[in-house]
Amino acid sequence: METALEVYNDTETRSPETQPIKRRKKKSMVWEHFTIEAVEPNCRRAFCKGCNQSFAYSNGNKVAGTSHLKRHIAKGTCPALIHTQDNDTNQLMTTPYTPKSDTPRRRYRTQTPSPFVAFNQDKCRQDIAKMIIMHDYPLHMVQHPGFISFVQSIQPHFDAMSFNNVQGDCVATYLAEKQNVMKSLEGIPGRFCLTLDFWTSKLTLGYVFITAHFIDSDWKIQKKLLNVMMESYPEADEALSLAVANCVSEWGLEGKLFSVTFNHPASPSAVENIRPQLCIKNPGILDGQLVIGNCVARTFSSLAKDVLEKGKDVIKNIRDSVKHVKTSESHEERFIELKEQLQVPSEKVLSLDDQTQWNTTYKMLVAASELKEVFSCLDTADPDYKKPPSAEDWRHVEALCTFLKPLFEAASTLQSTGNPSAVTFFHEVWKTQSDLSRAIAGEDPYVAGIAKTMKEKVDKYWRDCSLVLAMAVVMDPRFKMKLVEFSFSKIFGEDAGKNIKTVDDGIHELFSEYMALPSPLKPTSEGGKADGLSDFDTYIMETTGQNLKSELDQYLDETLLPRVQEFDVLDWWKQNKLKYPTLSKMARDILSIPVSAAAFDYVFDMEPREMDEYKTSLRPETVEALICAREWLLENASSSAAEQMASAIIKSEA
Repeated sequence: METALEVYNDTETRSPETQPIKRRKKKSMVWEHFTIEAVEPNCRRAFCKGCNQSFAYSNGNKVAGTSHLKRHIAKGTCPALIHTQDNDTNQLMTTPYTPKSDTPRRRYRTQTPSPFVAFNQDKCRQDIAKMIIMHDYPLHMVQHPGFISFVQSIQPHFDAMSFNNVQGDCVATYLAEKQNVMKSLEGIPGRFCLTLDFWTSKLTLGYVFITAHFIDSDWKIQKKLLNVMMESYPEADEALSLAVANCVSEWGLEGKLFSVTFNHPASPSAVENIRPQLCIKNPGILDGQLVIGNCVARTFSSLAKDVLEKGKDVIKNIRDSVKHVKTSESHEERFIELKEQLQVPSEKVLSLDDQTQWNTTYKMLVAASELKEVFSCLDTADPDYKKPPSAEDWRHVEALCTFLKPLFEAASTLQSTGNPSAVTFFHEVWKTQSDLSRAIAGEDPYVAGIAKTMKEKVDKYWRDCSLVLAMAVVMDPRFKMKLVEFSFSKIFGEDAGKNIKTVDDGIHELFSEYMALPSPLKPTSEGGKADGLSDFDTYIMETTGQNLKSELDQYLDETLLPRVQEFDVLDWWKQNKLKYPTLSKMARDILSIPVSAAAFDYVFDMEPREMDEYKTSLRPETVEALICAREWLLENASSSAAEQMASAIIKSEA
């Protein structure tokens, strides 16, 4: 009986009369790795020369093609090729395939064959670590059966990872990114301002998020998360100062620290412990006065909390009414029908508030107030609605909204602006203080009671922060000392002169300290070279009996700039840095002082943020690595996307 191979050979030697039409000679690259063998009559299979695995090739007149054969050798699944890769320095797998024959072959397809892609275990581990960091996945996910099955289906040769493996990889990613951040901070021309954002946890541990704020060489304000430090005893007086000291030492900020802003309620002794950090290798920056213990976001949240506490009973009545409408489809339909019948013009949409976010309560009250006419008549259209708010309740709601509105608008600025300036909040705080003073003097006891509680906190914030806020105003050429004089006269009355002098003395003292900076920080002239006319300056002083005006006094004496809406104060100083070489350095540092320590998404929080239970179960070093690396990687991704978009726009316009 003839074997299948003999039948195959016989067909190859048939006469021209009986032999089928010959196929063209096989030209594909895969035939360096495969042979064709007949396994049954009219059925041939392709056998891998390396692992002897067989694949479909032809059955009768149907030919399977070569795509599946290419995948076998190109995707790294052939054991023999993987072994060759290890023993031959990846030559086969890392370069596009080329035939061994020196004779050039005619190409029948214009598509370039896909290059062999080497499987790289280390690269895969690095990418998994970045994925876990960027998407905040738990480290244990690499041990989940679903993840293991998924990875094995993609790459069977991937070695399973342990918790310790991925923890180490994540920390290694953090350390690599940290080196890049440190390098980027080396060339910053000015000083750094730190914010301390305090988080709590269910384990009574504290976590301090330390962010550096600075103005870069292009006069753009920037910020960078530096540390997430665990504090075992967050209520201790030395907790925050130790965190600052460790940060300064770790990042080499000795002599470069300008201010510290934090949002954690701290005792006077805790604040005093922080002040010396500002003076380490610093030329006495106002003796450490630039410590802001009241983050403006937390101050606004505290004021809003006082307002909501005063009106808690009324707010509960409103919340119950909104809940009645929003938790039943039929109730909401009746409410909308009644609104249309009454022709109430409000476009506000009712929504229940999240009681951890005070802005949602404010929005609920505003919407309900505009729809109070509908609520007042709702019991006639909806028999299930039993307790509409009274007229007195609505009057109190309007009073509450009157107090919450300016707080909401000011706090919203922290979200709408990437780095809101101290100038903006100087305006907001002194206007709020003036409004509260008028409310206290009013005849409504309900309103006066709320205003009195709020004014106590605003007064404290003003005492602690007015110098810093006022100095920022002075560095704005649209306002200088004039706005300080005007606003202080409204706030302090007879004591205004004393407080104005405090600001004026402080700004001159700080300028003197900048003038005393040693070379090379202190320029000798525009362009950094001595002009050889120091004797001429001495002659002028001797012959006129007057000292030359300092840069600061010259700046203050010049006419105020018009108050245009789109004015960029940093760009103005960039354009005038040659005119004011020393003062511009001082302005750079003052205008980088942040007024808020709260992260962008958390400015309306009623309470400090809480670290989740999973992260508190990890080592402190791992928590810091995961959070900091995530921030840095996302910043890099955002920057790359922006660059790609800009490049695409430029190409499209070319």
